[in-house]
Amino acid sequence: MYNYCAVIPSLDPDERILSIAGKLRDRGFKKIIAVNDGSKTDELFLRLREEYGCDVLTHCINFGKGRGMKTAMNHYMNVYSDTMDGIVFVDGDDQHDIDDVCACCDCLSENPGCLVLGSRDFSDPNVPPRSRFGNKTTSRFFKLFCGLSVGDTQTGLRAMGNDIIPKFVGINGERFDYETNMLLETKTLDIPIKEVPIKTIYIEDNKQSHFNPIKDSIAIYKNILGYISSSLAASAIDLGLYWLLSVLLGGLGGKLRIALSTVFARIVSSLFNYTVNSKAVFRSSENPKKTIVKYYILCIIQTAASYGGVYGLSLIFGQENTVLIKLPVDCILFLLSFKIQQNWVFKKSAEKKG
Repeated sequence: MYNYCAVIPSLDPDERILSIAGKLRDRGFKKIIAVNDGSKTDELFLRLREEYGCDVLTHCINFGKGRGMKTAMNHYMNVYSDTMDGIVFVDGDDQHDIDDVCACCDCLSENPGCLVLGSRDFSDPNVPPRSRFGNKTTSRFFKLFCGLSVGDTQTGLRAMGNDIIPKFVGINGERFDYETNMLLETKTLDIPIKEVPIKTIYIEDNKQSHFNPIKDSIAIYKNILGYISSSLAASAIDLGLYWLLSVLLGGLGGKLRIALSTVFARIVSSLFNYTVNSKAVFRSSENPKKTIVKYYILCIIQTAASYGGVYGLSLIFGQENTVLIKLPVDCILFLLSFKIQQNWVFKKSAEKKG
């Protein structure tokens, strides 16, 4: 018996969803929640309720998988959280082996404060090319820009306990981008991720999937790129102002000209960067007095590192090339700054994580 609730979000399923419900019931799952996300017919969902005792939650129109997951989590917390320990999400197309579902629940039992992911092996030759490319690309983005090492960023097999479910309900995203946002928020919320290797099953090259390669990929990468776009925009402002000031202060000596140009350009770009990061990127609810102090401690260190890097390299490559030297120096510093802002400046305090 598993003291977890299994959740099946689904749009226009076929009879395989009945097979999934039967397997879950036979393996001892006490409750199953099925989300009808605006399907054309209710027939199979009626059978899930009548024959398998499922709770069926219905959207009048198709809102998207993310909304379906949040609808189920909200229902679970209101109805079952006092008597059950957590939930496991299972796709409705029978691509998750029941043994793997149980393995994820076993992992959750041993790690109740973690988000457990069932991770597929994308080196398997049976994986459709679009799925292999999409997952590997997203994984590289996560590792490079977000400091998250996740082997399967788009897996639908996910398990979580009662302590962290409420933290995920309020995350932005309505469709497949929601699953990506969940992973991104684990960094801010200090939620560890555990990956459980699972079988890689694709039925008919995943034809039943409602994933739109163009629209949904844009939504997924929009959220990832949102985390770095502010730094890139601030970098462009900083570089432009540095160039302008370098020209206007051309009569000064090289050392003083570089110092003044760097400091004034960084003041303007940092104010822009702090405002956008606080309000739009990290959506910080912390007291601005605390975050701005941390931010400018980082900013001063970053400015000094920028000046030192540009000045040091200009002694090697010539002071007439400082703008070209500054570009790669600041690209590296802005990526480092992003990770420090995420993990220190705008990190949610413990009392606000719940």
